[in-house]
Amino acid sequence: METWRRNLLLLWFGCFVTSASYSMVIPFLPLFLLQIGVHEHAEMWSGLLFSAAFFAGAIASPFWGSLADKYGRKPMIIRAGFSLCAIYILTAFVDNPYELLGLRILQGLLTGYIPGAIALVGTNTPEQKTGYALSLIATATSSGGIMGPLLGGFIAKLLDNRVAFASAGVLVFLATLPVLFWVTEEKFVPSKTRSSILSAFGTAVHNRPFFMILLLTFLTQFSVMTIEPVLPLYIVQLGGSLDNASLLSGIVFSLTGIASILFAPYWGKLADRIGFRSILLLGLFVGGIGNLAQILFHDIWGFSIVRFLFGVFFCGVFPALQGLVVRTTDSGYRGRAFGFSQTFNQLGGMLGPLVGGAVSGAFSVHGVFWATGGLLLGATALAYFSVGDRKRAAARRHPRVKRPLGG
Repeated sequence: METWRRNLLLLWFGCFVTSASYSMVIPFLPLFLLQIGVHEHAEMWSGLLFSAAFFAGAIASPFWGSLADKYGRKPMIIRAGFSLCAIYILTAFVDNPYELLGLRILQGLLTGYIPGAIALVGTNTPEQKTGYALSLIATATSSGGIMGPLLGGFIAKLLDNRVAFASAGVLVFLATLPVLFWVTEEKFVPSKTRSSILSAFGTAVHNRPFFMILLLTFLTQFSVMTIEPVLPLYIVQLGGSLDNASLLSGIVFSLTGIASILFAPYWGKLADRIGFRSILLLGLFVGGIGNLAQILFHDIWGFSIVRFLFGVFFCGVFPALQGLVVRTTDSGYRGRAFGFSQTFNQLGGMLGPLVGGAVSGAFSVHGVFWATGGLLLGATALAYFSVGDRKRAAARRHPRVKRPLGG
């Protein structure tokens, strides 16, 4: 088997397990707070626990990206995997919310398995297969995100929430071992320049095409996450039954993930033919229209169908953004590039739910759909006027000249 195919297979498995381990415990954090005796201000602690990891991850990602450029992406994946294993297992033994908060901050500071895998796959895959490979990694994270809550809920019901945390740690350990022994990073050349995080960020700002990708990453993740705190409440309005709200919310949430599993590889193959920019524009535009269309449906079936169709097109957006990171940066800077991409992603993930909740409280749930649809359409316009696939453009100008990946 070719090296890049073996890497893709092993890292697909690793990203699937890592995503599943994350989603099998994170949705149950509020319940775990009650289990360890937090009955006052539980909502405040829950919000703090969620936001702390995002904030810490946003701060730490460029640092790990810089080390990845110096020592390689594979060591960063291994470091993140073993760190997550230890954190999940330690979480199983906490007795108060302060210990839990400390571990959540550590999780944000030390994480980086999936961004490292994306960087390694994006750099070590033949250019004509990059879109396909990155889309497969997207299916791994989506399918892991769907399976995780089911597995975590099953373990917690049969045994205990603490056992679910410990099981997540064991799963991440098992996902990291194949990377340690069998993943090969062939195209790694250590960065010859040593720069501070501020200097590296200055480089990103001066690379206008790449900086536009960072802004689009933030806007896209921010837009998506505005829906998170209000969707369960909206499901109650549509379904009319509070007893079934959790089940219905889980089903509706999973629809976009299922769409990603089915259609992301198709968009990846198409991106390899027509360019990442085209897929990005299509996904953002249909995503914006899809969010606005959800306002029109006042029954659970119609709403669910629109959510699924939204996922069919929108699942190509993040792989396209990751592919454009590869296209707009040099190989020696790519670890830092994906680190900054993760930072902007984390910031969007942290701020989106806060703004979504505020908009819903001040106006209505429909106000969030209006805001999200408008933001995605605005992101479409920004991408149209500011983003280009420079490698594809160069290939059209000089069809017989082979240019280095990331050049």
